[in-house]
Amino acid sequence: MNNLPQVHIVGLTWGHMSQDLLALPPQDIILASDVFFEPEDFEDILTTVYFLMQKNPKVHLWSTYQVRSADWSLEALLYKWDMKCVHIPLESFDADKEDIAESTLPGRHTVEMLVISFAKDSV
Repeated sequence: MNNLPQVHIVGLTWGHMSQDLLALPPQDIILASDVFFEPEDFEDILTTVYFLMQKNPKVHLWSTYQVRSADWSLEALLYKWDMKCVHIPLESFDADKEDIAESTLPGRHTVEMLVISFAKDSV
């Protein structure tokens, strides 16, 4: 939609290895907005990211998500898949306000940003 021919976008279903996903060349960055929505999907998301990390071990998943429950955690799954997560404070890039870019987002919701990579890599 933004007329960016150099940006390749592939639709996918977390946890399913489609032909489009298999055909992707190694990626440097994976952008994933609000994908950690339902805990039953967390492992499928990390499984797919792990597959992409096998193609390029230095790839990073950058994601924002709305905190929906303090009881939900990625910690055990990150350990299982040999990954780590670094929290990026929103105030570090002036995104900790109730309205960003003249929108109503994030409003009064708690939004977090994180970067996931292999545990042996450094962000």
